[in-house]
Amino acid sequence: MVDALIGNQDARNALAAAMASGALHHAWLIAGPEGVGKGTFARIAAARMLAEASEPDRLLPGWDVAETSRTTALIAAGSHPDLKILARLPKDADKPDEALARSITIAQVRSLQPLFATKPSLSPRRVVIIDAIDDLERGGANALLKNLEEPPAGTIFLLVSHAPGRLLPTIRSRCRLLRFEPLTDAETTTVLRRHIPEASEIEIAALVEAAEGSPGRALRFAGLDLSALEADMAQLADYGDPDNALRTRLGRQLGLKAAQPRYEAFLERTPSFIAARAKRLEGEALRTALDAYAAARELAGAALGLSLDATATVFEMSGILARLARG
Repeated sequence: MVDALIGNQDARNALAAAMASGALHHAWLIAGPEGVGKGTFARIAAARMLAEASEPDRLLPGWDVAETSRTTALIAAGSHPDLKILARLPKDADKPDEALARSITIAQVRSLQPLFATKPSLSPRRVVIIDAIDDLERGGANALLKNLEEPPAGTIFLLVSHAPGRLLPTIRSRCRLLRFEPLTDAETTTVLRRHIPEASEIEIAALVEAAEGSPGRALRFAGLDLSALEADMAQLADYGDPDNALRTRLGRQLGLKAAQPRYEAFLERTPSFIAARAKRLEGEALRTALDAYAAARELAGAALGLSLDATATVFEMSGILARLARG
């Protein structure tokens, strides 16, 4: 599993040093932008902690645990008795691959209590991952706080957060912070090449630019021909669309039901595209770009939330991009 770890070496080293010290703090807040590997690292660290406590002879260099170990087998089967992962559940239990619930519920947090009433099963250690703690209902956060204030013996909490500033201060104060930063372009390229080796150099370059240091964000765009969308966006921003031909074509293409993933990618990517352009501008052109950025963010947020007509939305968003050419 160690080859899954790319970037944020300092944060990983900090946790490794704490584990080696023999005085591991009971709660860790793994914080940083979404899509930079925090959740992946939490799961790898949890496996290492559990194996370290129950079968230290199966440890490998770095963070790895032997594939033949009991820890690895139990985690892969989702049946390790000393590992609990809280995350948003599917809205429909019969359709686990579809939409997720908005929150991690207080009932999920309370389901930990019977576990905490007993000792860990395979060693003196138990690990609880919450990915992401930002998703906790308010009542769930308060329920969790009680466990952080009076931690059950041997329990380590690994709390993944994309927005730690929004958490209860009392939760933050009881955690050691591991700060994860955006990945470099080279690191992002490595991650993308690992996950989508079939992608062309042009597509990888477009995905790296869209990632802004977050490979997880870029992977959501994989297979959507983002480079073509980026080329159309650049055409609009550089030359406008005086006869509405490009806006009309994009509206027809992205307005199709089958094009929903590309439509959503277009909405998500446009504000970031404008923001990147704005960094190179000044004076009136900068003011135009900032106004366009605000308009694009507002439209993108409303389009999906209010289920606006896709064709009309793409036409309007394309017009916002075309403002840059007039700036």
